[in-house]
Amino acid sequence: MSWLLTAVVAVLTAHTLVNARWWLRRPPARPAPVTEPVVVLLPLRDEADRVEPCLRSLLAQRDVPGLRIVILDDGSTDGTTDVVRAVTAADPRVTLLTGAPLPPGWLGKPYACRQLAEAGAGDAEVLVFVDADVVLAPHAVAAAVTTLRASGAGLLTAYPRIVAGSGGERLVQPLLQWLWLTFLPLAAMERSARPSLAAAGGQFLLLDAETYRRCGGHAAVRDRVLEDIELARAVKRAGARIALADGSAIARCRMYSSWPEVRDGYSKSLWATFGSPLAAGAVLALLLTLYTAPPLVALAAALVGQTQLALAAAAAYLLGVAGRVVAASATGGRAWPDALAHPLSVGILGWLTLRSYHLRARHRLLWRGRPVN
Repeated sequence: MSWLLTAVVAVLTAHTLVNARWWLRRPPARPAPVTEPVVVLLPLRDEADRVEPCLRSLLAQRDVPGLRIVILDDGSTDGTTDVVRAVTAADPRVTLLTGAPLPPGWLGKPYACRQLAEAGAGDAEVLVFVDADVVLAPHAVAAAVTTLRASGAGLLTAYPRIVAGSGGERLVQPLLQWLWLTFLPLAAMERSARPSLAAAGGQFLLLDAETYRRCGGHAAVRDRVLEDIELARAVKRAGARIALADGSAIARCRMYSSWPEVRDGYSKSLWATFGSPLAAGAVLALLLTLYTAPPLVALAAALVGQTQLALAAAAAYLLGVAGRVVAASATGGRAWPDALAHPLSVGILGWLTLRSYHLRARHRLLWRGRPVN
């Protein structure tokens, strides 16, 4: 562990700070009323135990007079439809659909979203896709639509505040925001037409309706595990721009509620994040060298009296922790004491990635009872 590697970590942490301070969009706290028609599209599959807060937050949206809400039950067997009807039955803005059987060549979520878009678009000028684990503030849709229009983009991700309860969640979930704030140049991403330079999150995703149609919609990403990122790339290929915003003040999301859910949720998709195993190996080797090795090297060097090496490694560790603190502070996350375990978090990410490739090679990746590879 040399001072050169420490300098690399310092540069990456500085990049995290620049992204968070100057380039990360933030929706307005008090948006003006949205006059254009907007439709919120909510796909559900076995969400009976957690969808109610999401539904109530959708019904409480303000400053969007033309708002409609279209919900699709995608083959639930746990009473999800009963919960939806009980919460929304008296609201004329809500339409509840029953999903069609999954056709060959499609994964579950892209097909559910396609059905929602086809049935719910109508005269809507903005499509808002929301996941069942997202709870919106009363002005969230208005603020996000305002941000989409102000950005001039065809697609906007408003990343919600990620809520983490269990120890496994707290170790892994904060890496989502840290990774794109640290390694993705946000300003270049918005300006560039390159599809490879794209980020998106399906939890709270807005699209200009015409852009959605022009890029092919979810039909263009029908067999993609990371359909949100692939949709953003399709938008770029169609000649439109994408944008990213910190939605932590207007939305929150607890994606998983236990370590097994975290483990299985990441395992189903990490192989698609990196592409080839060779690319995954290179990225993981870099991450482990920069962020997991430093505290181990610092301790070992201190024990054998190599002071300079111990200092360089300790500095790299502290700079990595600082990057996590910046990312958490910028996105409504928990900084302390979780950031101190950043080397362990990166190590777990490496293990989850290896597990993802292992399960995929054996055709054992499942999600919501369906194969995903």
